[in-house]
Amino acid sequence: MKVLFFDKRILRKFYFALSVISVITSIAFLFVEIGTKCKTAIGLTALVILIVLYIGIWIHSNVRRSIRLKINTSEVEVKFGDIFSEQADLKAIAFNEYFDTLVDDKVIAKSTLNGIFINKFFKDNVEELDGIISADAHLREVVIAENATRSAGKKTKYKLGTICVVNDYLLTALTHFDADNRAYLEINDYINCLLNFWNEVDRVYAGKTVALPVLGSGITRFRGYDNILDQELLELIIWTFKVSRIKFTYPSKVKIVVYKNKSDKTNLLKLKDLETA
Repeated sequence: MKVLFFDKRILRKFYFALSVISVITSIAFLFVEIGTKCKTAIGLTALVILIVLYIGIWIHSNVRRSIRLKINTSEVEVKFGDIFSEQADLKAIAFNEYFDTLVDDKVIAKSTLNGIFINKFFKDNVEELDGIISADAHLREVVIAENATRSAGKKTKYKLGTICVVNDYLLTALTHFDADNRAYLEINDYINCLLNFWNEVDRVYAGKTVALPVLGSGITRFRGYDNILDQELLELIIWTFKVSRIKFTYPSKVKIVVYKNKSDKTNLLKLKDLETA
């Protein structure tokens, strides 16, 4: 089980329920005379109920599919699912720093969200997507360099975290690409990228609900962090949202969609520690 039996968060929930039950029973016993035998039976029954209640809280914490967090004044919902089928006004999809669109399993793999997005919406008209990207005035303001030596893919490199809006998707420059077209990041790059991403979201979201996957999960090599977990990436995403001070006004919110097959490795309850209210 991903949530331990004596997890402090479960204990806090249980103590709260116990205090409510204790107050109610104490008040009831003030007005009702109960014999010794009845008190023993009631005590044993209460003990069984409390044990069942604790186990129920523990099981629910392990099988729950979503959790809502209050971060500053915004609502953040973390849930298991599929980013493409998620109900949201805007959805973030990670691209590399070149905003490459060549899905050939060399530059972009078909199995990545990046590749799935391109094949799903622009498979027969990648030129249209390239035109939208090249015509984006904001992107021209955040060009980092031109890599004329690149043999495949695009040559213009953009600042990490930059967003290009394409219909209801937020294409996001998330990773560096090396000479062999492998995605990589330093952990400091990742944090700075996320901070810039939230600033970019603040620029474009216009009161809409934004959904994003666990950015960097599965495809990115973190130099110096060979075994970084999705749980850690998820916590960094939420932490950078918190420090960015971006505010989503109700009913808009942020949804972080964790791939459903990773539910056994993601402790949603632990994310409650990141709440600010």
